[in-house]
Amino acid sequence: MQALSSYAAGRWHTGQGKPAVLVNATTEEPLAEVSSEGLDFAAIVEHARERGGPALREMTFGERGALLEQLSAAIHEHREELIDVSIANAGTTRGDAKFDIDGATGTLAAYASFAKGVGDRRFLVDGDGVQLGRTARFWGQHVRVPRPGVAVHVNAFNFPAWNMMEKAACALLAGVPVVEKPGTPTAMLAWRIAQIVVESGLLPEGAFQFVCGSAGDLLDHLGPQDGLAFTGSSRTGKLLRSNENLLARSVRVNIEADSLNAAVLAPDVESSSETFGLFLSTLVTEMTQKTGQKCTAIRRILVPAERVDEVRDELVALLEKIEVGDPAERTTRMGPLASAAQLRDVRAGVDRLAGGAEIACGGSGPIRDKGFFLAPTLLVARDASADLFHDEEVFGPVATILPYSGDAAEAAALVARGGGCLVSSLFSNDKAWAEAAVLGMAPWNGRLWIASDKMAEQALPPGMVLPQMVHGGPGRAGGGEELGGLRGLEFYLQRTALQGFKGLVDGAFGAPAE
Repeated sequence: MQALSSYAAGRWHTGQGKPAVLVNATTEEPLAEVSSEGLDFAAIVEHARERGGPALREMTFGERGALLEQLSAAIHEHREELIDVSIANAGTTRGDAKFDIDGATGTLAAYASFAKGVGDRRFLVDGDGVQLGRTARFWGQHVRVPRPGVAVHVNAFNFPAWNMMEKAACALLAGVPVVEKPGTPTAMLAWRIAQIVVESGLLPEGAFQFVCGSAGDLLDHLGPQDGLAFTGSSRTGKLLRSNENLLARSVRVNIEADSLNAAVLAPDVESSSETFGLFLSTLVTEMTQKTGQKCTAIRRILVPAERVDEVRDELVALLEKIEVGDPAERTTRMGPLASAAQLRDVRAGVDRLAGGAEIACGGSGPIRDKGFFLAPTLLVARDASADLFHDEEVFGPVATILPYSGDAAEAAALVARGGGCLVSSLFSNDKAWAEAAVLGMAPWNGRLWIASDKMAEQALPPGMVLPQMVHGGPGRAGGGEELGGLRGLEFYLQRTALQGFKGLVDGAFGAPAE
């Protein structure tokens, strides 16, 4: 059995003590073991600050972007191998594995492209300069400069490649070294990518470190110039955010957590329209891709009450055609959940939801003797206002239809009951209805995806996180932001207001002449 190691302070370390065992999600056979016991976490932080940070900050944004481009290519060269690792350890289909791995390399390439527009500077100009005195001699300008600290990234199990490299892309381009800690159940893929990163020799020593296993007391060594970015459950996010050292030293924390994302069908959408077809196909994709283990997956489906039966029947027909099985088989459309613990949690969640809903298809029962399998499960709520459907996210191939009147204000109010979402979807060809729904829903969503006949043929699905657009959401979703082009660098930079003689401030730190 393979022992996964950590890369810290310039060398690989195999953990001590009793390891955690990683298994094949399809066969339940042991694949690898992992432990971080024995790591010196204080030394990891110091190594990043003393070696990685200074080396990165010596480079311009353009030079750091060139490294990201080469890193993307280096990982892409191993694409087929990485797909096989993902299928075995994470239980992904080949398509889902590509979605994760290509998301990682694509985001690195995107941030390399963003860097080309910044120029050969070591800081970012933030807005236009402004006259502060009675003449322009006294001038003000905001700039953003790299923070001389370390970025700790605690990543989720569901996207071991994409989640790790999207965070790393922003931090490294900003000039901040990273310590990556993957979700343990699917750590084999993240570990292999970490090996590729280290073996490439592209990054300065100390710019990239990798902790495989528990994070130990890592957070206790962070200071005011450091940052923690976390993706995972709201429960774990709350625990991390309340760390005494993080609070005492005002360490920056960015959380991306649970999200009861909604899809809302407007009353104007006709059954024969492209928008309705997109509504159905989007729901099936978002329920079954990555076996529903996506922070952007649709959990609540708001449907006008008079159309619930129609939507239920259409969705059941599509979901029952999904081939669930061994993800290594080309015909399989949906593989197992990532771990035994994940299967237990999802089954229990389905049973709780069924207390207030009819199960239209699927359910919590086993469908195979081996592996962590669950059928795509659609429920129809008896009462759309019941707290149950707005309080609990079942992190698997599970969604619930919620009947509503068709009123945009009611839809917005139901969406808001989720307490904050990463992304919600609207399906409407009625401009006035869509505008009202957007204004009501926007405060509770990091992103809104607005479907209509005019964009149906060209739309990328709402579950696809694009590097050009902000990823994050308010409230329950964590209250954080990632990506969004160069906005993704803001977490790692310090915004400073410069005030002084215009010749100096504007000449040295103003926007470059075009």
